Amino acid sequence: MLDESTKEQVKQYFERIKNPVNIRLYSGDHEKREELIEFLNDIVSLSSNLSLEHSAEKNDGLRFSIVSEGKPTGIEFSGIPMGHEFASLILAILQSGGNPIRLEEGILSAVSKLKENLHFETFISLDCHNCPEVVQTLNSFALVNPFISHNMIDGAMYPDLVKEKNIQGVPAVFLNGKRFLSGKAEASIIFDKLLELYSVPETNEENSDITNPSDIYDVTVIGGGPSGVTAAVYSARKGLKTLVIADRLGGQVKDTLGIENIISIPYTTGPELTHVLSEQLDKNQILKKENVRVLKIESGSLKTIHLNTGERIITKTVILSTGAKWRELNVPGEKDFIGKGVAYCPHCDGPFFKDKDVAVVGGGNSGVEAALDLSGIVKSVTLIEFGDKLNADQVLLDKVAQSPNIKTLVKAQTMEIQTNTEKVTGLTYKDRSSEKSETIPLDGVFVQIGLVPNSSFVNDLVATNRFGEILVDEKCKTNVDGIFACGDVTNTPYKQIIIAMGEGAKAAISAFEYLLHAA
Repeated sequence: MLDESTKEQVKQYFERIKNPVNIRLYSGDHEKREELIEFLNDIVSLSSNLSLEHSAEKNDGLRFSIVSEGKPTGIEFSGIPMGHEFASLILAILQSGGNPIRLEEGILSAVSKLKENLHFETFISLDCHNCPEVVQTLNSFALVNPFISHNMIDGAMYPDLVKEKNIQGVPAVFLNGKRFLSGKAEASIIFDKLLELYSVPETNEENSDITNPSDIYDVTVIGGGPSGVTAAVYSARKGLKTLVIADRLGGQVKDTLGIENIISIPYTTGPELTHVLSEQLDKNQILKKENVRVLKIESGSLKTIHLNTGERIITKTVILSTGAKWRELNVPGEKDFIGKGVAYCPHCDGPFFKDKDVAVVGGGNSGVEAALDLSGIVKSVTLIEFGDKLNADQVLLDKVAQSPNIKTLVKAQTMEIQTNTEKVTGLTYKDRSSEKSETIPLDGVFVQIGLVPNSSFVNDLVATNRFGEILVDEKCKTNVDGIFACGDVTNTPYKQIIIAMGEGAKAAISAFEYLLHAA
């Protein structure tokens, strides 16, 4: 099944395998079983440290597990992990074979201490570019904790199971048979969801209290987007001991498809720019803590940063650069039905609504682009805008006018997403001209209404405006000595990548000046 070029590339990766890894294929009947066997034979042929075992244990014919040095890893796959999930399989084999796990040590340490039996199932689509991060995170959890197991399930191979569980979006994660989370989720979000359900022991006192001056950072940047990385690079180049804490490196940029307005770079993509940002951090030998979240900051001559892993960071200055996130409607039916008709990513979840009726809430560029993307898949799209008119670029509005299956509603306030016990059935809106309420029968709702600053963890520490933006002066100073802020989390107007980078540089220089005067 694998072409020669792919085989050669994977073979080079497999040279890193240190310990014997066995792929255990369970018995059973499935029309795709022979295809799976051919695929797995191709995989194991690429390393002498790999083998394929045909187990007599009865199953559905498409399930296999990863065994390391004779011990189950807890990692299973149900389906043929090609497409985006091919990388998940290769990474699972490499890590089971003794290669480092790509997650923050604090998260792995906390997860390893859980004593509950946790069985995760992740339903994926091979075309979903958000699914692998969830699969790979949960595989990593299984590798560090024998009480945790994880099975990746290709929804296309199990349509009856998808229908039974009423899955309308991927990734859809179940924990011990109950829905755990739906949709795109970084490791930090998955870890936080675990913390909501289970108590993770705190870090030992001797490891969490930092008394050695050499363990104190000059600058700690919270956030890993363009402004945060710029601030970190500028700080490091001033000779300051710098740490970056980020729940996701790249921030919003990571999800941007095309970028054409960074001067001197005619065109790039979000993933490409994120890779460059990461390389610049490494080149400047800047320490990173990824996929972790800051719970709170204690101010003083030294600042104490509390992480959700139980760790504490001591630093002389802090630069807040946490950006923004998708804004939610906050109407009945939204949160409870994410993944069951409510979605935020038309690229990933659009195919689940083929030939169905959906709505897109939001008339800016992102909303109009989502409607256009969906119009080629679904039966109809109703584009709903609160304001008096759509606020997208004219070229997009022209395309909407030419799309026969897109209907536009303006002056429409979304009041409720209608549901039954299993799925979305419609959307109720208020006509702001007549004050009358109307309900549209629908199968899905895509929310595209902008961004909200990620500032809630410091609302009691620094001053913010009514939008939640952190208030800063012309030098990126907040109202608290030694704490600075930059980028989309602040009240700086015009949320653009190039502006965020400039603000990050200003914040770093301001922090440097503060440290000079404090010395």
